[in-house]
Amino acid sequence: MKLITLFLIAFILPTIVFAQRYLFYLHGRIIEEQGIHAVDTVNGYGAYKYEEIIDAFKKANFIVLSEARPKSTNPFDYAHKIQRQVDSLLKKGVKPSYITIVGASKGAIISMFTSSYLKNKNVNFVFMGGCDDEILNTFPEIQFCGNILSVYEKTDVEGTCIKFRQRTNLSIPHYKEIELNTGLKHGYLYKPLIEWINPVIKWGKGIYK
Repeated sequence: MKLITLFLIAFILPTIVFAQRYLFYLHGRIIEEQGIHAVDTVNGYGAYKYEEIIDAFKKANFIVLSEARPKSTNPFDYAHKIQRQVDSLLKKGVKPSYITIVGASKGAIISMFTSSYLKNKNVNFVFMGGCDDEILNTFPEIQFCGNILSVYEKTDVEGTCIKFRQRTNLSIPHYKEIELNTGLKHGYLYKPLIEWINPVIKWGKGIYK
């Protein structure tokens, strides 16, 4: 509840800190199903360290915008919601390059749709654990746009986003892929591992190399 409250307050503040960087974090599906203290016992991924992930980004001096989405959230509707919130920041004068949208698993799919809807080449995006041929073929309307960082785990069934990049007709000024080899499969997303946290922080701060 505390995190959700912080999310809502961030969008009613009358004054925006223009020099501050903003980061949206969109979690995986299991948080929708179980809440912020979700634990995966089926695949052995363990506890989803949602609050620790949020704290890691806060310690890196981002204003973090995140919430536990309701169960069975419609990804298209939620992507439009994030689009409207980003547009609100932009209208208040925040630079697009100071806004980063990070999506994990289902959150990555939502982030990909947000990228398609926004069509802003200067906003930063990070997609983790959401790219596969099924999503690629089912949703041809997904068109990456922005500065795109793809982070995937070698042992995960969700892998590279390169096919999405190759088919896009929109602008991608910076694109980078990082393959991890933690051996954790999809569970790498459940913890604020430095292997992916640090590259995401750098990307959100405009360090694209």
